[in-house]
Amino acid sequence: MADFTSEFWNLYVVVLTVIGIVGCGVLLWSQSSVKGSALKSVDGKVGTTGHIWDEDLTELNTPMPRWWMWLFYLTIAFAIGYLWLYPGLGSYQGSLGWTSAKEHKEELAKAEKDYGPLFDKYKGQDLKAVAADPQAHAIGERLFLTYCAQCHGSDARGNKGFPNLADKDWLHGGDPDTIKLTIMKGRHGVMPPMGAAVGSEKDIENVTQYVLSLSDSTHDPIKSVMGKSKFSACMACHGAGGKGNPMLGAPNLSDKTWLYGGSAETIMETIRKGRNNTMPAFEDFLGESKVHVLAAYVWGLSNPPVTAMK
Repeated sequence: MADFTSEFWNLYVVVLTVIGIVGCGVLLWSQSSVKGSALKSVDGKVGTTGHIWDEDLTELNTPMPRWWMWLFYLTIAFAIGYLWLYPGLGSYQGSLGWTSAKEHKEELAKAEKDYGPLFDKYKGQDLKAVAADPQAHAIGERLFLTYCAQCHGSDARGNKGFPNLADKDWLHGGDPDTIKLTIMKGRHGVMPPMGAAVGSEKDIENVTQYVLSLSDSTHDPIKSVMGKSKFSACMACHGAGGKGNPMLGAPNLSDKTWLYGGSAETIMETIRKGRNNTMPAFEDFLGESKVHVLAAYVWGLSNPPVTAMK
């Protein structure tokens, strides 16, 4: 509420808020007693507004119940007290000086004080040993579900454009230290559009069939032979046999693991348009101690605990 672009918006919010509160009070007061000259029934006891429907359906001119009225008066008093103590009235910060950002920082500081020593204990341990620790595994799982599941899924099996972390196929390497580096620094994977480098649309189709043949997927053998020579445009990153290059993050094309899909149509689209994918860095956000535990958990997803103890 404090970041208004001009004083006008501050006054705009203040005026509307005050009018709203005062308006509620006036409306309640106006309904607290009988108003106007009420018509009387024959016995002289019941007032009406004079509105009658279907000959005998009459609107009575009676005030609202007192308990109901006082509840609304209390909400108005609460609103005034709240706006005095807390921000909400334009750029006024409130007498308590409370802000959500300040409270968030205090909560983070308290959490760091309570749990920092625990994370620091694991930070000094080998990642494989941390992966085998049941408590560290549970902590890593919660970190993963909070910060990683949105892209990689709650089961870590990924989705289109987001790698499966539960298998042993890795773009940049699956050893513990590399996984930690990936989480810390993030990754930016780019495949440029290769349509022009490969050649015509027919050449792209032939190269696609050759790529499918590398993983022994269903393919056209004649077209794959014709596309082999054109695959030279791809060798700089994927290698002569299409085995990929972890240093570049270039995928292995000789297995059946596909990041965007392994159909001929999808591969042709990839060749024509390229791909651009980014994993954000978590070093500043989580800190090395938490990343250490998280990396151990991710490594453990594709490595059984018994292996981690070796």
